[in-house]
Amino acid sequence: MVSVKRLLLLVLCGYHSLPARAGDYKVLATGSQKAEAICGEPLVTPSSSSGATVQLSHRYGPCSPVASTDGPSIGELLRRDQLRAEYIERKFSRGNDELEQSAAVTVPINLGEALDTLEYVITVGIGSPAVKQTMIIDTGSDVSWVQCKPCPVPPCHAPNGSLFDPAKSTTYVPFSCSSAPCAQLGGDGNGCSRSQCQYIVRYGDGSNTTGTYGSDTLALAATSTVSKFQFGCSHNEDGFDDQTDGLMGLGGDVESLVSQTAATYGKAFSYCLPATTSTPGFLTLGAPNSTSGFVTTPMLRSKTAPTFYRFLLEDIRVDGSPLGISPTVFAAGSVMDSGTVITRLPTRAYSALRSAFRARMTKYPKAPPLSPFDTCYDFTGLDNVTIPTVALVLGGGAVVDLDASGIILEDCLAFAGTSGLSLIGNVQQRTLEVLHNVGQSVFGFRSAGC
Repeated sequence: MVSVKRLLLLVLCGYHSLPARAGDYKVLATGSQKAEAICGEPLVTPSSSSGATVQLSHRYGPCSPVASTDGPSIGELLRRDQLRAEYIERKFSRGNDELEQSAAVTVPINLGEALDTLEYVITVGIGSPAVKQTMIIDTGSDVSWVQCKPCPVPPCHAPNGSLFDPAKSTTYVPFSCSSAPCAQLGGDGNGCSRSQCQYIVRYGDGSNTTGTYGSDTLALAATSTVSKFQFGCSHNEDGFDDQTDGLMGLGGDVESLVSQTAATYGKAFSYCLPATTSTPGFLTLGAPNSTSGFVTTPMLRSKTAPTFYRFLLEDIRVDGSPLGISPTVFAAGSVMDSGTVITRLPTRAYSALRSAFRARMTKYPKAPPLSPFDTCYDFTGLDNVTIPTVALVLGGGAVVDLDASGIILEDCLAFAGTSGLSLIGNVQQRTLEVLHNVGQSVFGFRSAGC
């Protein structure tokens, strides 16, 4: 079998989907084994042009805003991804779940491997004067944070040579222990230290961060700022070994950037995660000027787990043909998560997808499984690989056609089965502009978004 890093190299080198099709098949061109050395221009402009735009790029490539290093092995990446999936599942199992159907700023994002999972980063400014911070974006988190002085090195790692120093910002204010923002932290609160509010956030992969909770000015772009942005100043952390400065929470609870900017941007955002390292994507705060080109489906919210965003997945099409999965299989809804790597489907749905995919891939020799992948192929020596299309059929009739880079990962079908909650990972979201209109309780999907 091709080495476990082969497809990641193909992504780095421009592994992409060609428009040519044989029926409902996609043709993958593996391209050169030499990575592009220059970050290209955005392929498509964001759907919203009325706000500020920041770039999103692959964490390990020419568009990355931080020094590129070797990422974790694919085995370690998928191990951490499983921990995150189990963490989200536990969030929804804490009681009887009740579903609620419930001017723009665009910030660019970069596909990365932070928290040891494939994630994306944006570069913003914090403080007065503004200090550049490269932050992971996460729709599965609410509390935002950056590394701050004082913090010993390690565990803090001063990715750009110095940590953010709140003492040097004229607009930084730590919250008191009796303040409303401190009370809103709930389970993320950790008491007081010298009359200042303390936060603690633990992630599904075991990593965590603790420090002082306060506010400062956030610069999303040259002309777009958020005053009194609430975030954590991390003075101690564990489990973060990448070169980013912190995390930007885009979840649905009160502490997230989305909720904090609701009055200005309508509690809506969209992003597009690029398929390769040599082209950027974007993150946009606010709804697009028009939903033309989007297919939409109702957004489902949960009182048990208000951080997460869900929709109803009704069926899957392979090679244009519906699998005919019973609606009861997806009755609990599917979480759309930027921090989960691969999509996990209920066992019955995954079995149907696997069987249909295998039946259309018989011309390629099989390869040993790569846990959790059990449908892998040997593409050694091939310049072009033809794979069947895969599309998600959502509530209300929306059909979302996945990019080729969202179907195959490490020469394997990039899905796994689960006995728990259905999760749509960031691999399957590549090249789609994914709109989260939380205020209107609507998801939108636009093909070829970046």
